[in-house]
Amino acid sequence: MTSKPRVVIIGAGIVGTNVADELVSRGWSDITIVEQGPLQMPGGSTSHAPGLVFQTNPSKTMTLFARYTVEKLLSLKSGGQSCFNQVGGLEVATTPERLADLKRKQGYAHSWGIDARIISAEECQTLYPSLTDNGLILGGLHVPTDGLALAARAVQVLIKRTKDAGVRYLEMTPVTGIEKSNGKVTGVVTSSGVIPADIVISCAGFWGVEVGAMVGVPIPLLPMAHQYVKTTPLAHDESTTNTTNGETLTNGDAPIDPNSASLPILRYQDQDLYYREHGTQYGIGYYGHKPMPVVAASLGSTPKQVDEKNMPSRLEFSPEDFEPAWKLSQEILPALQKCEIADGFNGIFSFTPDGGPLVGQAPNIDGFYVAEAVWVTHSAGVARALAELLTDGKSKIDLAECELARFEDVQLTPQFVSETSQQNFVEVYDILHPLQPRDSPRCLRVTPFYARQRELGAFFLEGTGWERPFWYEENAKLLKDLPPEWQPKERDAWSSRYYSPIAAAEAWKTRTAVAMYDMTPLRRLEITGPGAVDLLMRLTTGTVSRKPGAVTYTLLLDHQGGVRSDITVARISEELYQVGVNGPVDTAYFTREARLQTQRTPERSVHVRDITGGTCCIGLWGPLSRDVIASVTADDFSNKGLTYFRCKKASIAGVPVTALRLSYVGERGWELYASAENGLRLWDALWRAGQPHGIVAGGRTAFNSLRLEKGFRLWGADVTTEHDPYEAGLDFALKLDKSFVGKTALFGRSKKTVTRRLRCLTVDDGVSVVLGKEPVFVNGQPRGYVTSAAFGYTVGKPIAYAWLPSAVNEGDAVEIEYFGQRIKATVTAEPLYDPQMSRLRG
Repeated sequence: MTSKPRVVIIGAGIVGTNVADELVSRGWSDITIVEQGPLQMPGGSTSHAPGLVFQTNPSKTMTLFARYTVEKLLSLKSGGQSCFNQVGGLEVATTPERLADLKRKQGYAHSWGIDARIISAEECQTLYPSLTDNGLILGGLHVPTDGLALAARAVQVLIKRTKDAGVRYLEMTPVTGIEKSNGKVTGVVTSSGVIPADIVISCAGFWGVEVGAMVGVPIPLLPMAHQYVKTTPLAHDESTTNTTNGETLTNGDAPIDPNSASLPILRYQDQDLYYREHGTQYGIGYYGHKPMPVVAASLGSTPKQVDEKNMPSRLEFSPEDFEPAWKLSQEILPALQKCEIADGFNGIFSFTPDGGPLVGQAPNIDGFYVAEAVWVTHSAGVARALAELLTDGKSKIDLAECELARFEDVQLTPQFVSETSQQNFVEVYDILHPLQPRDSPRCLRVTPFYARQRELGAFFLEGTGWERPFWYEENAKLLKDLPPEWQPKERDAWSSRYYSPIAAAEAWKTRTAVAMYDMTPLRRLEITGPGAVDLLMRLTTGTVSRKPGAVTYTLLLDHQGGVRSDITVARISEELYQVGVNGPVDTAYFTREARLQTQRTPERSVHVRDITGGTCCIGLWGPLSRDVIASVTADDFSNKGLTYFRCKKASIAGVPVTALRLSYVGERGWELYASAENGLRLWDALWRAGQPHGIVAGGRTAFNSLRLEKGFRLWGADVTTEHDPYEAGLDFALKLDKSFVGKTALFGRSKKTVTRRLRCLTVDDGVSVVLGKEPVFVNGQPRGYVTSAAFGYTVGKPIAYAWLPSAVNEGDAVEIEYFGQRIKATVTAEPLYDPQMSRLRG
């Protein structure tokens, strides 16, 4: 690729124009934007978006995207006015459950650096006088920096600014194809000819599915219609004085800016509604109607004449679907009882299976990037992240939740995308627990042990399509035998959801006897070929070139030293490695790097194959695990026969296995891998052999508790690309006597230079369990946030890991905010369990 690549952006909405602007600001100049509609109003979602920006989100990434969008739109000026009206945001609660949820959301705001405050019903009324005073409102969440994005205005400002910088725009130019050669994009085919390109970025919004199909890339989004209406003007005595960007507009005889607003944007999530002012009119959005999926290809060509009431993304209004919303709106805003609906439409937006945007490079073709399913709220933030990815090699904000490559194959099927995206529409304002699973589709991926797990009364939650046992009802009978120090504590209602005290019994048995854990969902790659060792030595921070039989815990870093993953590498033979990774994004990374290496040096070719679906894994762990395995194998599983972090082939009850001597629960044992067709035989053999030793099946709840007691990090929760190994406490995995990706960026860094650290906290009262993402206060100020948390059954108290400033030391007192209350905690030395590693190595 040339030093200044030729970039073609498809789509001139709020995302595409922002991407161009961010690239121009970083010195890229050869940029063409292709738009199928007229530039003055392209006709996509941006053209009708109501523009409400509520920044606070359970996702740190999404919140930071929104915060930057606010900052940038405030800086964009047109006619002396900015492109953001910072009227603030108010979310009201009409049920105790919603009020509690708003307290939780206040915690997210404090964690991610957003100013937010829970206010009383009386304060809601003062802030928003139009609200009913009949006792319906119980309280609210006020965020002063929220407001209204003037998206259409922002697009025109960005078009002018980027044109002045040399960006070329082609309007009324449909894209009909994308050319590629040798696994890379080479150009964009339009009705006017081919535009050569080194990089193609699809910012086509709900047309993204069709653009992806042109290059063979599935884009898992579903366009859906969402209802929005404008009312007739409020009566003179009911309307307010509007102030927009310092200019006061009255509702007398003087003309009113039809988009002006002074009241905060308002959410009434208990009834799936939101509100904004349009001068003396109200705008009302509604998510309570049935899902209305749309096929973008059915919309036809964008006409030359597009206006506010005639555009492809604006469908005919269905008043019968809005009837409940209108009655509810007149109840919460009594002034609307004197109004009528002046105009309504069903506007198209994009929804995805997990509710996140789609950002990044396609896993199967180089040079094709997307920024799709991006709402106005996050538009500039996503654009900046993508520009950083292209120009610097990484985004400063972690993109794991947004990566296009994050989905499993089963999650890319049209049936899955349609069903789950519609479910996300229905649940968009629902109160959802962090562990809450989908009701459907389920049982997409089950392990060979699923039948036995059901017989044991497994309670399943779903992750990446897998059914994962969190505890087993069969183990409830063990609760009566638990020693007093192991007895589970009472929990509050929220942390008790998707939890059972049975996990205490499973943890107890793991620490004192032996347990079997289903580790099959851990993604496994087989990396083979004469160049396998070269690839792994270059990409990982560890020495993975040791002789066959070695197992290495190691990191993948990006070029700026951020932790892109932590993995386990087992060298099975000279040219065969089994690698445990964290998901499809890791698979895409290894596959791309292997292909590039093979192209550069064919004699050092390397092949990457996902073997997860054809294999299975049982974690057999506990002080009695060796007694169990010794009765079903003639192979040597003694400490001498298979030492810690070594692997070997073996036969267990006639089942061929690959055994890895490692454990993420902190007890002696092995990960035992077999082919899927042999899985059930392996489970049954170990289960029978374990009966004399009190063996149990253990679930994810116990597993999470045990791994936190041992201080083992979970990538994606405790550690992301935003952190380096020294901050994360993973510098032990760095072998600085070799070269690896990201090593140069670490020069000058050390434990002594870090400004933040991942710290272990224990809760002082011994009972209060938090769940993750809660803010941590130091000397009364929010200075960090919880990453993972659980009750530590072995240590007898709740545990939380949290990012905190490096000035916070072991023994210091902190507070965790949980539903608006402060819970006292102490920074504690880690690991809490077996710091000498004697349990693992024995």
